[in-house]
Amino acid sequence: MRGRDKTEQADFPQQKVEVRRSARRRSTVSAYRDGDTLVVLIPAGMSRAEEKHWVTEMERKLQRTESKRAAPSRNTDAALLARCAQLSARYLDRSALPVSVRWVPPMRTRWASCTPVDKTIRVSERLRQVPAWVLDYVLVHELAHLRVAGHDAEFWELVRRYPKTERAIGYLEGLSAAAGWGISELDAED
Repeated sequence: MRGRDKTEQADFPQQKVEVRRSARRRSTVSAYRDGDTLVVLIPAGMSRAEEKHWVTEMERKLQRTESKRAAPSRNTDAALLARCAQLSARYLDRSALPVSVRWVPPMRTRWASCTPVDKTIRVSERLRQVPAWVLDYVLVHELAHLRVAGHDAEFWELVRRYPKTERAIGYLEGLSAAAGWGISELDAED
């Protein structure tokens, strides 16, 4: 490892922490989790007091991010159904309420699917780890299919009531491309 020292910190008992110092890093601090270890990347010239401050700060920041990601709707099918009711009320005038919404094993070509005839929605388990606003987009998309079967102008008018539609589509396209899944659409079944 060129220009970098690796040190284990024993004075952070709540979890394993690895601090990596880099001579190339000047002022930025970043962190990520590697299994059960918090890895904090800091400039080589930082004092031990600054290091301790930044380890605490980065741990707090990661915990906030992780708690936001762990939205309740990710836990159970019932929570997904409840989230759909909230989204339908907010963006679709309560006019699209499914009978059931459930997590299903990863789909090969879709993020989710909807059967308008029996008002059921299935969501790929691949979406359990996406940000909540992306999952919300997928749910709004499928809820719109309960009113409009195809992807015509009326359908997209409903979906675009969700303000992060374009951003979520971009996120999903990037995720699919990066993972090599080839998923590009959310479709209603015939």
